[in-house]
Amino acid sequence: MTVIRQDDLIQSVADALQYISYYHPKDYIDALAQAYELEQSPAAKDAMAQILVNSRMCAEGHRPICQDTGIVTVFLKIGMNVQWDASLSVEDMINEGVRQAYLNPDNKLRASILDDPAGGRKNTKDNTPAVIHMTLVPGDTVDVTVAAKGGGSENKSKFIMLNPSDSIVDWVLKTVPTMGAGWCPPGMLGMGIGGTAEKAMVMAKEALMDPIDIQQLMARGPSNRIEELRLELYDKVNALGIGAQGLGGLTTVLDVKIKDYPTHAASLPIAMIPNCAATRHAHFVLDGSGAAELPVPRLEDWPEIAWEAGGPGSRRVNLDTVTHEEIATWKPGDIVLLNGKLLTGRDAAHKRIADLFAKGEGLPEGLDFNGRFIYYVGPVDPVRDEVVGPAGPTTATRMDKFTEMMLAKTGLLGMVGKAERGPMALDAIKKHRAVYLMAVGGAAYLVSKAIRKSRVVAFPELGMEAVYEFEVEDMPVTVAVDVNGDSVHKTGPAEWRVKIGKIPVLEA
Repeated sequence: MTVIRQDDLIQSVADALQYISYYHPKDYIDALAQAYELEQSPAAKDAMAQILVNSRMCAEGHRPICQDTGIVTVFLKIGMNVQWDASLSVEDMINEGVRQAYLNPDNKLRASILDDPAGGRKNTKDNTPAVIHMTLVPGDTVDVTVAAKGGGSENKSKFIMLNPSDSIVDWVLKTVPTMGAGWCPPGMLGMGIGGTAEKAMVMAKEALMDPIDIQQLMARGPSNRIEELRLELYDKVNALGIGAQGLGGLTTVLDVKIKDYPTHAASLPIAMIPNCAATRHAHFVLDGSGAAELPVPRLEDWPEIAWEAGGPGSRRVNLDTVTHEEIATWKPGDIVLLNGKLLTGRDAAHKRIADLFAKGEGLPEGLDFNGRFIYYVGPVDPVRDEVVGPAGPTTATRMDKFTEMMLAKTGLLGMVGKAERGPMALDAIKKHRAVYLMAVGGAAYLVSKAIRKSRVVAFPELGMEAVYEFEVEDMPVTVAVDVNGDSVHKTGPAEWRVKIGKIPVLEA
């Protein structure tokens, strides 16, 4: 009978979460590097280059790949012959491992978990509790898979109860474009088919833990219906032309993973969950001999990519002097290097501002958006000599409902985030002749190196959601929406879908 010690599980979980915060799985790096070499869209290729360079920097510097260090999901298969030397429950042991990982002073991770989700939404400050799935299986080991899932991709999860005669492929091809780019492609699609509603969703999440092997499957050919479906969906989803960061291109997904389960004769439950460019998961087995040891990747596993901010056609912009007349000359797809002072703000800060205006009050003393740009970001806390920790963009669409207010009442000139803007925001941008700029999701550590100074300006009690003022130097962004409301997230995928030309345009 195997005896598993409490401290070994706690330490293994903590070590695994630190490990996946700065090491991409090798299969992801290999697949993305291959996609980078094949990509023909300049904008998508540049985005992939930033993700790959960022990944190598994180592996070297042991800092998070993405500022959103995720909600922790753990899958355990506990052998029925295992005996525990523990005073805590398995759930409590895992949460203690999460706590230790996220509060590690050498690589503090961002705490994003909020208690009382339908009410006060108060940050638990240590990223607990994790979401835990446990099963009992024959054997005398504990098999553990640990993942950290960012909110941008988790928010794009989809579920439907199809009729048994409906086409799974048609539903996927209609649904993926509605997910926009907030899930930070290129990544993976995990799917669960069958069972019940909750079973399908868990299978979709678990499918994302499997290694990327679509190229090997293509080489050997499918041996069953699920493998045929994987290949068909991989080909057709990429033919949508969405591309890296939604900019249009050849690769939207690096793999499609599917798990299935028997279901009721009247049902066809389908769940689909995307994994983002910050794919993070690790697997280990405890056998009673001590804490798990995860293999340290070799830096040679990362491709050598020469990338620098800017390039032909890019322009440097002084945020401290930029004017309406200047931004009116910018076009979707232009590369801009930001210099000067940049304010930040995301969900909680925008809600605070809206509440102040609703009460007839002004902005807090010292907070002035007039003629300035706001960056949608919740950075990781700095360590050692850092000005700020990894500070990549958050999904801009969540701020769409505040855009008219911010542009009309604060004099805001422009916004920086990731992914597309919805109709409400596009209308406001066009009305006020503002602009929206896009930074690359999945390149948070790289972006942070452009930030030279940082200070909290307002709402310090919001932690990572406070309003900061960053002083940036050559921060690379792409013009995503110009003053006329024209969006690269509409023109880019449309252009590449025509170029790829494999599937007809589908009605939304």
